[in-house]
Amino acid sequence: MRNIGLKARMAVVGSILFAFYTLGISFFYAVFGVPIPILVGLSVVFVVFQYKLSKWFTLRSLKGQELPEDKYPEIHRFVEQTSRDMGIDKPTLYLVEMGVPNAFALGRRGNGTVAVSRELIQLLERDELEGVVAHELAHLQNRDSIVMQLGQGVASVIGFAAYFAVILSGDNDLVDIFIGMIVSNIAQMLVMVFVFAISRHREYVADRDAATAIGRGDPLARALEKISAGAQRSQPTDAAKEVNALCIFGGGASLLSTHPPTEKRIERLRSY
Repeated sequence: MRNIGLKARMAVVGSILFAFYTLGISFFYAVFGVPIPILVGLSVVFVVFQYKLSKWFTLRSLKGQELPEDKYPEIHRFVEQTSRDMGIDKPTLYLVEMGVPNAFALGRRGNGTVAVSRELIQLLERDELEGVVAHELAHLQNRDSIVMQLGQGVASVIGFAAYFAVILSGDNDLVDIFIGMIVSNIAQMLVMVFVFAISRHREYVADRDAATAIGRGDPLARALEKISAGAQRSQPTDAAKEVNALCIFGGGASLLSTHPPTEKRIERLRSY
């Protein structure tokens, strides 16, 4: 994370998430008397399991297949060279079925995966596709997937704590269970507001890093225009809708958006 603005935002959001995490752990310790080291260990195991399962499930649900190097040698060469320039290991490349042009990255710098939809390859020119792939490599370089997973893990801990707080304070009947689920979802969403805020900034950073990697921002700007238009003409699969937060293109402009407005991203890219 070379970007000073990103470091500052991560420090603030990280402190807030740590406070939420401490609150959740403290609740379980106070109510159930489980030793803190065990609670921390269980939460770590939960996050790791969630991370591994989500990666496997995401690729499987999108019918992911490794991108054949003999059929797409230019993409493989570009990824190998750009990964070397960024100081990360070459990720595994996947071709996925999404119904819309899109791409996403999973994993970490030493064991990453970049997935591109068949529709994306068909839609974009070579330099535009390279801009998109560079954006996903930047996400791996900046550990964005891990940060999102940690945020979701903290949200889950808070959700569990909120649920049990409602159950233990009531009669433990069906009404309490129903209210507990609602409160749990609200608590998780409160935590995710902060995670989404940092996610939106990370998209800008990945755009800038991609522009640096390919030498200019215009190819990625053109790619975003085409992806946005393609998304309006096409219907994503149900599985694709579930991974929208991971993708290079995600609609919306609110506190619950994982991506900043596409128009603003394009404007910034054309200034690089």
